[in-house]
Amino acid sequence: MSTTRSRLVLPSPRTAAPAAVGAATAAPAAAPALGLRSARWTDGRLELTGFARRDDRDSGKVRSSFTVLELARPGHRPIRFRTRPLRLPEVTEDSAQSDHNHDWAAFTVTVDPERLRTDGGWPDAEWEVRAGLLRTLRLTGVRREHGPLRPYWCGSGEYPPAHWVEQNVRVLPYFTDQRLRLKVHRVWSRLTGLRPVDGGLELTGWAHDLPPGTVFRLWQRWAGAESRHPVAATGRDFTVRLPFEAFGAAGEATAYWFGELLRPDGSTERPVLDERPWPGGTVLARPAGDALLVRQLADGYPQFCVQPGAVLVDRIAPERDGFRLTTHAVLPGDGPLELVLRHCNGTREIRRPVEVERGVPAELTVPTSATAPDLSRRPLRRGVWELRLRPAGRAEAEQPLLLSQRALAQLPCAVGLGATEGVVAGGAKQAVLQSRWHNTLILDSTPVLAPAERSRYAQRRLRTVDYPAARRRPLRPAVLYDVFGGRGYADSPRAVHAELARRELPLEHLWVVDDAQAVVPAGVRPIRSHSPDWYEALATSRYLVGNTHLPAFLDRRPGQVVLQTWHGSLLKRIAHDVANPLLARAGYLAALDREVPQWSLLLSPSAFATPILRRAFRYPGEILESGYPRNDLLARRADASAIRRRLGIPDGKRIVLYAPTWREDQQRANGDGYRLDLRLDLTAARAALGADHVLLVRPHAHVAEPLPGDGDGFVLDVGDYPDVQELLLAADVLVTDYSSIMFDFAITGRPILFFTYDLEYYRDALRGFYFDFEREAPGPLLADSAELIGALRSLTTGSTLTDRHTDAYRRFRATHCHLDDGRAAARVVDRLLELGG
Repeated sequence: MSTTRSRLVLPSPRTAAPAAVGAATAAPAAAPALGLRSARWTDGRLELTGFARRDDRDSGKVRSSFTVLELARPGHRPIRFRTRPLRLPEVTEDSAQSDHNHDWAAFTVTVDPERLRTDGGWPDAEWEVRAGLLRTLRLTGVRREHGPLRPYWCGSGEYPPAHWVEQNVRVLPYFTDQRLRLKVHRVWSRLTGLRPVDGGLELTGWAHDLPPGTVFRLWQRWAGAESRHPVAATGRDFTVRLPFEAFGAAGEATAYWFGELLRPDGSTERPVLDERPWPGGTVLARPAGDALLVRQLADGYPQFCVQPGAVLVDRIAPERDGFRLTTHAVLPGDGPLELVLRHCNGTREIRRPVEVERGVPAELTVPTSATAPDLSRRPLRRGVWELRLRPAGRAEAEQPLLLSQRALAQLPCAVGLGATEGVVAGGAKQAVLQSRWHNTLILDSTPVLAPAERSRYAQRRLRTVDYPAARRRPLRPAVLYDVFGGRGYADSPRAVHAELARRELPLEHLWVVDDAQAVVPAGVRPIRSHSPDWYEALATSRYLVGNTHLPAFLDRRPGQVVLQTWHGSLLKRIAHDVANPLLARAGYLAALDREVPQWSLLLSPSAFATPILRRAFRYPGEILESGYPRNDLLARRADASAIRRRLGIPDGKRIVLYAPTWREDQQRANGDGYRLDLRLDLTAARAALGADHVLLVRPHAHVAEPLPGDGDGFVLDVGDYPDVQELLLAADVLVTDYSSIMFDFAITGRPILFFTYDLEYYRDALRGFYFDFEREAPGPLLADSAELIGALRSLTTGSTLTDRHTDAYRRFRATHCHLDDGRAAARVVDRLLELGG
């Protein structure tokens, strides 16, 4: 049967524009960026998806770039393959620049291994896989710029799969020195099976040459240990039994063993692990109490790993609420197990109990959502999540979820979250199971914005083209609310919305939601942050209501009302009043000066705060001395029983809410948020208070680290609880440091304790205060953890500790809470509507 090959069509020099007379020679351009995104075998052919882009020019239209793939081998003519253009906006996103569109810089290509044959056979050979980016030059015609394909960060683009083209011939794509290579090699020995037997395991295999006296040699590459085991041969088939003790004694570290056939003449042959007749990996429990994991390395050869425990995933199936995995786990102990999902930047950790029996195949479910402290379901936050299994509470014994070859072939596996019940503004968000480091399972929770929306190029277009165009359209009767950049339905914007909704005005209510991490009430339309709808709403909504900073590009229109509610009363200095140069160096103050003129109205919580806000923000506009709308809930002394039930706190338990502020000099090493720096001794607090107290910990919004001990029945991380005012309503006592939350809680009249372990540094060097905190604080200042725990205990034994601050508490409320009468939202809405005409 004849094979018809497509002809590779290149742009012709004849079609190039003629060079201008006297034109200067262009400066040499930077090398193109070339990479592999994914690889798979279909019907015996290798399908590669990659990209080839130039960062100094657009490739945003179909056929705006031409790519050819070639296999290069010294001393031979290159083998070329025609590519097909592919629209892949992820290429623009990955370019991390805003000037050029590379949506059509991707390509697919099919490599038929038949073209690698020589004289009808499969000689061992190796090629470098290169991409050639073709472009038309005005002076010289067509220019081909070659380069190697670089690996992707995960999946088959990091470790492409191999394929058997004949019984004993394997084609292996692999990366070395960040360059993709393609290797054809004849396999002279294979491991075809493994099964447990008494006291060890039995390997079966095939070898081309098995002379009498051949043994199987186990050896460690670095330690130098080895053992030899007799091989039972029948023709070219063989069997070998490996006792467990051959792999050495149990230890804390993993011991890596390799195997080879050793012939009497001293020659050796490493057998390839043939994954075709079996899953391509197994894990066994050794009598010593540890695990023996047999897995296939990326080069196809087996590795025997002796380690304290191991978890192997054999099958993967997507479900509506997650992924069902068939696993085989060998872990220490005999108690319950828990699945751990840990965000790769260390900011989040989710633990789920699982019913998995050790040592036998069992199923577990990897969730794609988490339950927030208010019992709402939210999809996993964007980013990569590591997956671990461990005995409950034993972090030192956790093990990653590793993949057999059968499971690896089922990846990537995705579940769409945008249309999941209860998910708000999910958009294009997906949960994708993927592999990393060849056979480690990870979960990637993608952003809610599609790649074509979220790239820097797309965002620049939305900001500089779409937003100005939308500003030319009429204002619409709509209110766009934003709480801390889309964190939730909370704070003063929530109270303003509730008041507007109560009045049943003909207004559309839009709520900014980031990463689908919020739940909004009926009658409110969620808007994905930084989506096209978000830009349009900023441009066309008559009212913008926010509690923190606005987008830097916002340009308030005539007739548009921007309400800045702000989010805290004032002990610590803010904005231009901060003497510490950290804020200025970060560009914060310059950005603030550009933003402040966009405000139509700024709220003040008290007469004390009004002049400070005007000076610190350098704001010349109208300030409404209204009190904070969010505090109406506390002033009305609403019932907190439903909040306690949502938090799962039994009646009779005393609620302590610990809500410290952040320290701007405590940024995490990776630049992602700030450290928790917890100085409270949770072990001592649990021992002293655990019987009749619950400790709710509310880190500041800027803090991005998990809370140790969360969910143990005493400590509960409520950082994700949507509205802190509800927590204040339920709390019996507040512990804070310098946070403005003290002003809100003072409305309740309940005890406030101040954990001020760094008082002098914070006051004199980091921030500074607006009043004499040590003299005017409405509660005791406690310098260390033991003192704080003792004070909390004393509140239940009739202590007069807080009684000594009764007068200070009364004066504090008279100064800072005099407007908290339950009518702040009404006052604010009245003025908002007046300004809106």
